[in-house]
Amino acid sequence: MADIAELTTARLILRGVTLADAPAIQRNFDDYEIIRYLAAVVPWPYPPDGAHNFLNVVLASQGDTRWVWALFLKDAPEEAAGIVDLRHGEGENRGFWLARRLWGQGLMTEACDAVTDYAFTALGFEKLTLCNAAGNTRSRRIKEKAGATFLHVEPASFVDPALTTHEVWELNRATWAARR
Repeated sequence: MADIAELTTARLILRGVTLADAPAIQRNFDDYEIIRYLAAVVPWPYPPDGAHNFLNVVLASQGDTRWVWALFLKDAPEEAAGIVDLRHGEGENRGFWLARRLWGQGLMTEACDAVTDYAFTALGFEKLTLCNAAGNTRSRRIKEKAGATFLHVEPASFVDPALTTHEVWELNRATWAARR
C-alpha cells in the first residue's frame, strides 16, 4: 500500500482511506438510498463488517492502480462522510458516495473536481470513463458540471433491481484543462 496525496478544497479534506475509517464509513454508507445506485456486487443488506472488508480490498492496491480518498468536512475532520474512488484501467474510472445528510450542498462536486484534477495533472490520466445508474440525476449532474461528454446507455446491474442500465460518460484531459 502506498500513501496517496491529501487533497483539500474550500470545505473538504480528502485523504487516503485507512482501516481506522471503517466505523465512520460503515455508519454513513449503510443506507439503501446510497447503496441502491451502486453495482450489484455491493451486498444489501450491508453486512456489519462491510466497510472493513471493503477497506482491506482497497488497501491492497491503494496508490498503485487505485486511489481511494475518504472525505472529511473541515469543520468535522474526525468522521469520514464519503468516498471518492479512482481506478486506472478499462471500464469506469471514478466512483463516489456521500452521507445522505450532506446531499444537495455541492460537496461531492467539490470532491470530484479535486480528484479529477489530480488524475489529470499528477497521475497522467488522458481520459476518465464515468458511469451512473440511469435515473441517478445527482450523479449525472456532477458529470455535466465537470464537462463530461455523454456517450451512451448500456445494460448494468445495481443493488436496486429496478435499475437496469447505466449512462456512460467520458471526460478527457483537454476538456478538463479548458474548463479549469
